[in-house]
Amino acid sequence: MSAAGPPEQDLIPRMRALLQRIARAGQAPLHHLDPEQARAAYSRMAQVLDFAPAPLPLCDTLDCPSRDGLRLPLRRYAPRDADWQAPQPALLYFHGGGFVIGSAATHDALCRQLALRSGWMVLSLDYRLAPEHRFPTAFNDAWDALQWLHAHGDLLGVDTRCLAVGGDSAGGTLAAACALAARDAALPLALQLLFYPGMGCGHDTPSQQRYANGFLLERAQIDWFFGLYLRGRQDCTDWRFAPQYAADHRSLAPAWMAVAGCDPLRDEGLAYAELLRRSGGLVAAAVWPGVTHDFIKMSRALPEAARAVDAAAQALRAAALQAGAGNV
Repeated sequence: MSAAGPPEQDLIPRMRALLQRIARAGQAPLHHLDPEQARAAYSRMAQVLDFAPAPLPLCDTLDCPSRDGLRLPLRRYAPRDADWQAPQPALLYFHGGGFVIGSAATHDALCRQLALRSGWMVLSLDYRLAPEHRFPTAFNDAWDALQWLHAHGDLLGVDTRCLAVGGDSAGGTLAAACALAARDAALPLALQLLFYPGMGCGHDTPSQQRYANGFLLERAQIDWFFGLYLRGRQDCTDWRFAPQYAADHRSLAPAWMAVAGCDPLRDEGLAYAELLRRSGGLVAAAVWPGVTHDFIKMSRALPEAARAVDAAAQALRAAALQAGAGNV
């Protein structure tokens, strides 16, 4: 899928100009910082190019239990007030950030847009981060939250017959892994919504090689994230971190996936979509040409971001109709 010539030629002009602006700003790469510094830097940058926070009738912070007793913060966004007589389909969203940075706060504007454009309630989980909490804590938190939402979502105005999981980057990985766990637990899902998910530790795909440096998400940063999150090489092939290594991919929830054309993770995301198709799954996967990883959080510079979020919202509305949920 890569073009001939220098990799920079693959970028659309708006994306190329944006990367040049970022380079001129002279910010230290995240992998040159310690985790706390990297989180603070990412938090400062998160809203610079993102959507303006949209007002919603319902936006609050709840919590849900984890298996070790900690209460996990859960931000709730809804396009209308919670109504127990007319429950809403719900998307459990996992933010990106390599399992080390990011939060519900850094993805606030994005989750507001997903709720506003889809008609779904969105619940954004603040799962625990590495290196303080190494693998599989992030997966355990995500799976615990999904099980809790399925069992108790009716108390929040959620239609528990119409649940979806979603996320970007590492959050997409968590969503795909939760879809596997949900299948095994007979917990029905209407959709898995995946923005440029990671599927493993390898650097052997053409996109990993072509876009290793200079395209926002760099090889050194990927290795830094995984070095802080994983306990050892044995975790690289654990399906809870790399869903491609699950023993069976049949009977999973339908998948919708958006990948960036100039992203090291592009090829592994598309390979996972093809694996799901070969296993009999319903999959819609699209490449957004000429943009980099994290592009959906750059709407102030890239119209492609709004279009991708619109496409995701459309997929959620279609999933609600398929599930027979009438309140979207």
